[in-house]
Amino acid sequence: MRRREFITLLSSTAIAWASTAHGQSPKPVIGFLRNTTPDESAYLLTALRKGLNEAGYVEGENLTIDYRWGVVIKISCRV
Repeated sequence: MRRREFITLLSSTAIAWASTAHGQSPKPVIGFLRNTTPDESAYLLTALRKGLNEAGYVEGENLTIDYRWGVVIKISCRV
């Protein structure tokens, strides 16, 4: 009888876990790509976050922002 109780408990847990996992939707992700440093783009990030907050999105709560920064290499050539 213990085996049946264990199997019943295990299947009930799996069904409950699947139904709660199905109800959760993933957070949207925004990619932010810029070929400058984060310090040089601070004003853009401030404006982006402000606009998203006005639309009801808060970074870390219901939205993820993925940042990528490029490195600017200046090469001078003499001809």
